[in-house]
Amino acid sequence: MARIEVIPEESWEGELGELYSQVVDRRYGRVDHVMSVHSLNPQSMAAHQGLYKSAMAGTATLPKVERELIALVVSLENGCHY
Repeated sequence: MARIEVIPEESWEGELGELYSQVVDRRYGRVDHVMSVHSLNPQSMAAHQGLYKSAMAGTATLPKVERELIALVVSLENGCHY
């Protein structure tokens, strides 16, 4: 099993601490693993969050609600809660 070192959420400060409110899963009160793996590199976390927001924003050809439905189905198939 792979193990990736992360900085515990309660220790986030500086640039990483500033990102917390953008990446915390408010429903579960924690940062999902897919984001926490970036904790050693806050710039990569910010880039990942920016890419996610851009991908889910919606366009004229694929509205946001359809993107969210696709993400939901993929997450359910993958056994993810997010």
